[in-house]
Amino acid sequence: MAATVIDDSRLRNRTGVYRNRDDAGEQLAEALQLFRGKDAIVLAIPSGGVPVGLAVSSRLGLQFDLLIIRKIPIPGYTESGFAAVSLEGDLVLNEPLVRELGLTPEEIEALAEPVQEELLARNRIFREDRPWPEMAGKIVILVDDGLASGYTMLAAVRAVRRRKPSQIVVAVPTASASTINLLATQVDAIICPNIRSGCSFAVADAYLNWYDLERTDVINLLKSHGLLANG
Repeated sequence: MAATVIDDSRLRNRTGVYRNRDDAGEQLAEALQLFRGKDAIVLAIPSGGVPVGLAVSSRLGLQFDLLIIRKIPIPGYTESGFAAVSLEGDLVLNEPLVRELGLTPEEIEALAEPVQEELLARNRIFREDRPWPEMAGKIVILVDDGLASGYTMLAAVRAVRRRKPSQIVVAVPTASASTINLLATQVDAIICPNIRSGCSFAVADAYLNWYDLERTDVINLLKSHGLLANG
């Protein structure tokens, strides 16, 4: 499999191209117009992917849900991860980094345990433990606010592929060129307006207004779109 990759040459290697995540979602929706009217579903990865995914689904009139995935942080460096795990236990390791850190299988299991507990909590709070939406035969569009290492998205792809969609599309406002290459062998298409190359990459650099979304921010977004029964 070799994914079709669509970017915007005007935004290539640029920083500060989006005002915020809402603006990024609006611009991403423009790049996804070919999926309007298709049998497709948008799955956003919390937390940062939620406002982006909501903008995309609203603009294109597509079904929306969340895919609960989280990185497993490096001990002592919570902003960086060495792996990612899905709600159902799909574990994707950054093998070179794991070797560099010298982590044993037992240490990985211990570090993954609190993350999996957080995933269960997020599914209960953000999705109210609803059954997964039907994906078989559908186009699944996976949305996040950006891709750095890409391992969280790889775990998302693994979780979705098991449900036999017709296509898996990764749609993100910004990503590193190396991560695009990593994912291109795993999905059918990648839509990413702002692709940046170079030895260093931070998702936040694509945004003029960047901040970490708290749990309450996600809840309020979902409530505002009528996606929580208690909202």
